[in-house]
This record gives sequence, structure tokens and C-alpha cells, in this order.
Amino acid sequence: MSSRNPLQWLDSAFGAKAMKALSRAHVELYRVTDGRLGATWRFGAAFPGGVPVCLLTTRGRKTGRERTLPLVCMPDGDRVLLVASQGGLPRHPLWYLNLCADPRVVVRLRGDVRRMRARAAAPDERAELWPRVVAFYADYGNYQSWTDREIPVVVCEPA
Repeated sequence: MSSRNPLQWLDSAFGAKAMKALSRAHVELYRVTDGRLGATWRFGAAFPGGVPVCLLTTRGRKTGRERTLPLVCMPDGDRVLLVASQGGLPRHPLWYLNLCADPRVVVRLRGDVRRMRARAAAPDERAELWPRVVAFYADYGNYQSWTDREIPVVVCEPA
């Protein structure tokens, strides 16, 4: 199933440091401008129109510290859907492991800050949601083809 992932460099020490620095800058820009800058992702399948970006805050499962990062998100009524793709890398992203340990999260969509509970979609629910998230952002389909792990769909619901 897994084919060559052009984003594999993200799994290197350099890639991890670069992504951490870019994410921190993105979060600060988003916060300072109340989402006027940084709230739309316009790369890959999202070019040129763009898809929404939220700020997700989780609690570190080892440190207990709050961690905030920008993620492509799919608003779904009063829920927000996230995809733990990590660009099709072989391991789940740390934010996903954090919310599995503590499902209390904060999701910020521009100036709208919501306390929510996050959970991985159950298998039948994921089967229903997966085509929707791929239609929303087609790169998720590529990411799934690059990894042997099943990429989780995360459902954030009002707390």
C-alpha cells in the first residue's frame, strides 16, 4: 500500500525542527491577527482557493504543558473535523497522541475560541467521514496512500 512519500524529509531531524519553527511562527501570526493571517491553507490540493486552518491546543501527555499548533480543519455544524495525517508519515502526530490521552482541547477558528472534546472517529464513522474529508482536501487521499497506518479522523465536539 505504501508508496514513496515525497514528504519523507519531514521525518528527519532537520524536518522536525523546521516544522516546529514554522508552526510556532504560524501560531503567533494567527493569534496576533486574530486569524486574519494564517487562517487559510493554500498549498497542494488547496490551491488556489484554500481551506480553513484552526489552532488546536492539547495538553502534552508527558509534560502536562499546553501545546498549540495550526491544522487544516473541516467545520461540520457545531463539530470540527481534523485529520491526523502528518503528511503520510509512518507515525501518528504527537498532537493526536496528546488528545487520545486527554480529550479536552481548545479549537480556535479565527476569533472563535471553543472548548471541545476530541475523539477518534469509530471505524464505521470514519468510513463515512473519510470520503468527505478527502473531497474537502484531496491531499489526504495521497497521504493515506503513502503510509501503512490508517490515518485517523478526529471529531471535536462541544464540551
